[in-house]
Amino acid sequence: MASSETVAYTVVAPDPSSDGIELSTQDLRNNLQRGSDEVKLETLRRIIVSTLNGSPQPNLLMPIIQYVLPSRNKQLKKMLHFYWEVCPKLDEKGNLKQEMILVCNAIRNDLQHPNEYIRGSTLRFLQKVKEPELLEPLIPTIRQCLEHRHSYVRKNAVFCVYSIYQHNENLIVDAPELMETFLAAEADTTCKRNAFVLLCHTAPERAVQYFLGLGDQVASQDELMQLAIIELIRKDCRGESPNRPRYIRAVSELLSAPSHSVKYEAAITLTTLTQNAAAVKATASALIELIVKESDNNVKLIVLDRLDALRTKHEHVIDPLVMDLLRVLSSPDMDVRRKALRIALEMVSSRNIEEVVLLLKKELMKTVDTTSSQDKNLEYRQLLIQSIHTCAIKFSEVASNVVHVLMEFLGDSNNPSAVDVIAFVREVVEKFPDLRSSIVDKLLRTFTDIKSGKVFRGALWIVGEYCASIEDVKEAMQQIRKVIGEVPILAAEERLLDNSTAEADGASKEEADAASSSSALGSAKPTTSAANRVRADGTYATETAFSSEANQAARLEAVKSASKPPLRSLILLGDFYTGTVLASTLTKLVLRFAELSSDAAAKNSLRAEAMLIMTSIVRVGQSKFAATPIDEDSTERILSCVETLAASVQDAEPESKEAKQVFLHDTKAAYTKMVEHEQAKAAEKLAKETKVVKVQPDDVISFRQFSKKAADDAAEEYERELTQATGAAEAAKDDFISKLARVVQLTGFSDPVYAEAYVNVHQFDILLDVLVVNQTAETLQNLSIEFATLGDLKLVERPSNYTLAPYSYQSIKATIKVSSTETGVIFGNIIYEGAAGTGTQSAGDSKCVVLNDIHIDIMDYISPAYCNESQFRAMWTEFEWENKVNVNTTITDLREYLAHIMKSTNMSCLTPEASLAGECGFLSANMYARSLFGEDALANLSIELLPDGKTIQGHVRIRSKTQGIALSLGDKITLAQKAASKD
Repeated sequence: MASSETVAYTVVAPDPSSDGIELSTQDLRNNLQRGSDEVKLETLRRIIVSTLNGSPQPNLLMPIIQYVLPSRNKQLKKMLHFYWEVCPKLDEKGNLKQEMILVCNAIRNDLQHPNEYIRGSTLRFLQKVKEPELLEPLIPTIRQCLEHRHSYVRKNAVFCVYSIYQHNENLIVDAPELMETFLAAEADTTCKRNAFVLLCHTAPERAVQYFLGLGDQVASQDELMQLAIIELIRKDCRGESPNRPRYIRAVSELLSAPSHSVKYEAAITLTTLTQNAAAVKATASALIELIVKESDNNVKLIVLDRLDALRTKHEHVIDPLVMDLLRVLSSPDMDVRRKALRIALEMVSSRNIEEVVLLLKKELMKTVDTTSSQDKNLEYRQLLIQSIHTCAIKFSEVASNVVHVLMEFLGDSNNPSAVDVIAFVREVVEKFPDLRSSIVDKLLRTFTDIKSGKVFRGALWIVGEYCASIEDVKEAMQQIRKVIGEVPILAAEERLLDNSTAEADGASKEEADAASSSSALGSAKPTTSAANRVRADGTYATETAFSSEANQAARLEAVKSASKPPLRSLILLGDFYTGTVLASTLTKLVLRFAELSSDAAAKNSLRAEAMLIMTSIVRVGQSKFAATPIDEDSTERILSCVETLAASVQDAEPESKEAKQVFLHDTKAAYTKMVEHEQAKAAEKLAKETKVVKVQPDDVISFRQFSKKAADDAAEEYERELTQATGAAEAAKDDFISKLARVVQLTGFSDPVYAEAYVNVHQFDILLDVLVVNQTAETLQNLSIEFATLGDLKLVERPSNYTLAPYSYQSIKATIKVSSTETGVIFGNIIYEGAAGTGTQSAGDSKCVVLNDIHIDIMDYISPAYCNESQFRAMWTEFEWENKVNVNTTITDLREYLAHIMKSTNMSCLTPEASLAGECGFLSANMYARSLFGEDALANLSIELLPDGKTIQGHVRIRSKTQGIALSLGDKITLAQKAASKD
């Protein structure tokens, strides 16, 4: 067992202030012999670094013993310990060198030194020594150190005994008995803990007996001792232990320990000892208390993950603790709040929903009054609104309590929050018919507070679909008049401009009269020319040269910037998309009013008013008062609504009936279908996540005693997590064939040096294992590989220099850090020197072999992810980098091409399956992926099948926050298309 372990040495870095000059062996000897303590210290440091780099300098062992070993300098003694650790202690035959006898004698003297620091430091050094010949003479002295008066010496002596017993048990066979005696007499907590750890690993049964002897004193032990006890319990309970009830009681007591680390370990261990509901609740309470009291946000996130795993394993057991969990919302960190709310929403039930929603409403009100950071406040508000939305849709009984509260935020200046609210209102109105009347009434009263075009569009759609009575329609028209202002819009704006011009003209007349009077008195000279003009009301005015186009433009800007109703302001600012939604809403209201009312005059009046509003939007969009001219699509949409209302006068016309069907029924039916699809998708996801344990008669029976890797063995959970953390699990998955597939040839077979690299990508690291083969009959000296990188790749360490014998080989490793999802390139060369006197090659001549490039695949860092439509649209608007790839493929099926692109880019399709169903010759789909570094990648596929039935035309648009991921994904799609063409 010990022989297979990897030996780890203490690494001593070279002094940064050193000159970097390599000294010869003779110079090093002279420094050791004649130098001061500072010179000896620096010389010894150089020798240690040289030894670690493969040049052990065996000739300097005796000078070090002669000139450095007798020194009393404590720094030199500590550096000597590092040197004894790394220097070769055995000769060519594998026997201990004779010089080491002197070293052994010096170590014994240090173990008997009156200074406790020297004794303890020497004992720590001996923990790293494995040679039994060197340790055997020191055993009596080490045993004496267990009785030293100072605890620093005793605690290091315990671990020194532990190390010797682990690797050379025959040197100190009575170590467990010795530690048992030591524990009985020891008073220092650290020494007791070290001895207990030794017993846990060497004689667990003795450690169990000591633990049982503690009785009820476990809670009063030191923190380190409590952690050691938890580790013992975890190991002893892997099998059937008769002490399990005692263990459960002890761990339960440790759940209330003041130390956070002890509390965490105790909580994790208790769930492996018992699945009792009370124990699970106690564990969850301890974890929640830990989350609330711990100040480190990273620790909070880790413990939240643990709590979520516990909730998943024990459904509905810890649901009553949801209010305790929501105390975590007091944390200012948004990641902690987001994760806590996500877990809390999974724990919500019909018993606690009212309390949860009440708390969320209070938190929502705090975001209005708080003086915290504006950005965090707005983000937290949006998170709370989304959480309340989820609760209300999941539990209909609270929808009526929260919908009116949330509607107060429709006028919120934070656009995403208000958009979330209107989406929530729209879903509630559809799902709960009983609430429609009150919600529509409240919505109409908040029209004047709405500021965002997106919110207006949602609100107008709701009003157009769910105003079901004559009174509702009249109220809706009245509120629309308030937010649109005076109509026709263009005439009203021109009147304002004329009034502004008239006022300016009046002021100019007064100035002209004053100037004339001053001129007559001789006090001033007229500087402007004046002309008489007739005003619109028939009066005269004087126009001066100052009444220029610049003044006219300034007055126009003043009219534009004047205070206006919210919807009118949006239209004048160029939001004609909202104008088209208003036209559609007016059409629905008029058509519904025509169905409900028998008053022909009222119907005609309402129809005429609606048509006037629509035409005024088009006219003002084509005038100078609009910030941007109205687009053709909006004009066509609004005019089509006008034509629909004009044709609705003759109800018998077929076009009129079809228009009514589209406006009054089809749009609402489409939204109903979309909501049903979302519900079906959520139910399908819940069904997948729900555990259904079914045991068939012919299922294989799993015996834990026969298999250590049983999936249901809770006791092995700690070891499995350790394996995952160290990456050993991933390494175990790699078989020989998969490793061969990642081998990249770096040089040609005819090059003097052949090289190939095995590329292993592990999370943020790329490990290059390069095999270098000397294909010549010469010895190659100072052979090194120099790597360089392109992209967000960083070389962590430069590989060492090597000497290669003829036809020999060497494995060289290099580590590269990755910091972004981007296609990276690794390139470099091999530099070496030939040995002197070999043909035409002379010593010192450098040769260079250029290596092939290694391309890092972006797909190793990208995985499919999911987000809702609003999040996708928000990111699509925010991201500035776009890459457009034209479709060029031999695939003739639209769905097949979508599947091919998704497979090639590791992206998931966000477009619902219902929207992709059917064959119309066109396909548009949104795709989304997320990288290991938290970067988002968005894509939109828009393609059509040409009339020939064999050619797909269109493009893929990729958007991301960084340029690299957009370009890399575009290159990947281009290559995937070529591969599909070849196939």
